[in-house]
Amino acid sequence: MRDFLSKKIVDMPSSGIRKFFDIVTEMPHAISLGVGEPDFDTPWPIREEAIKAIKAGRTFYTANAGLIELRTAICAYTKRKIGVEYDPATECFISVGGSEAIDLAFRATLNPGDEVIVPQPSFVSYVPCIEMAGGVPVIIPLKEENEFRLQPEELEAAITPNTKALFISYPNNPTGAIMEKEDLEKLIPIILEHDLLVITDEIYAELTYGGKNHYSIVALSGMKERCILVNGFSKAFAMTGWRLGYAMAPHAIMEQMIKIHQYCIMSSPTISQYAAIHAMTDGDADTQMMRQSYDKRRKYLLRRFKEMKIPCFEPKGAFYIFPTTSVLGITSVEFALELLRKKEVAVVPGSAFGACGEGFLRISYAYSLEDLRIAFDRIEEFINDLRAE
Repeated sequence: MRDFLSKKIVDMPSSGIRKFFDIVTEMPHAISLGVGEPDFDTPWPIREEAIKAIKAGRTFYTANAGLIELRTAICAYTKRKIGVEYDPATECFISVGGSEAIDLAFRATLNPGDEVIVPQPSFVSYVPCIEMAGGVPVIIPLKEENEFRLQPEELEAAITPNTKALFISYPNNPTGAIMEKEDLEKLIPIILEHDLLVITDEIYAELTYGGKNHYSIVALSGMKERCILVNGFSKAFAMTGWRLGYAMAPHAIMEQMIKIHQYCIMSSPTISQYAAIHAMTDGDADTQMMRQSYDKRRKYLLRRFKEMKIPCFEPKGAFYIFPTTSVLGITSVEFALELLRKKEVAVVPGSAFGACGEGFLRISYAYSLEDLRIAFDRIEEFINDLRAE
């Protein structure tokens, strides 16, 4: 019998996050700080809208692009948040999570051999999605000394005649880094000179700290017409299991993304869409409450690492912290495996997010302060044991 498997998929490595998550599921007393999922319940008014939809029998397919009421609410929300206006009928669609929107952005725009620049460390799905769409990922290793912000000279050096797009994701998973307006402005002349498409994943846009509000590259002059903006409901509204995201782009691009969505998915979950309308129109107070709680946890973890004398980049967004472990003389994978085996605490090695993530760990603080205290007491014991060896 012939080999029926795709060589491209077989050769693709599995997610480094999933590896540790699978181990944790078999350890009933382990504390996992590895999953990027809010520990908050979805706010009750959002859940109530879903219940109303079920009671009213609103359980049929929606339009392929999603409920026009939700798309209208998303466009109003986007204009209010970043000052950019989109047409809900032609420039917005509802996806099954932000992940589907990212996948469709690549599939709708890439031809075989097209290069996409991806600054790393970055979330684990970006590079595989580019490869599955026939594109070629070109990695820019970001530096902690630059606060993991993409520098214009790094972008310029990575561009070749085959470069079609730049992919950015700020606030960043796994580092917690942000790009401010002045950082983005420095990239614009290069993007325009080389006529690049920009795909921007802004799923953590509502989670920034220290008075640093998120600024979208789409808001800069000349960028809306060459950007695909991806966002969703999972992080800001604690709606991970509702599987709902969205993308906004010029009509010519959006039309092709919806075409793929139409063939592969049909439409996103109807009940989730009705619930999400409330998130867009009346969810700010709940988001603010969650953001304030994350900020307290962020400050707590920074203090703990300082007390342990472990160098740690200060995150300004998302809900991850990215401490340096290279000072302990072991790899990030060794650290994570031994910490899990000896202290039953799961974290993710930085190398899961690209080669330049080696020497770091990603730790999520989307967990209660009580769980974080217990976990960090164990981490401190583990580090003290390492230093005593």
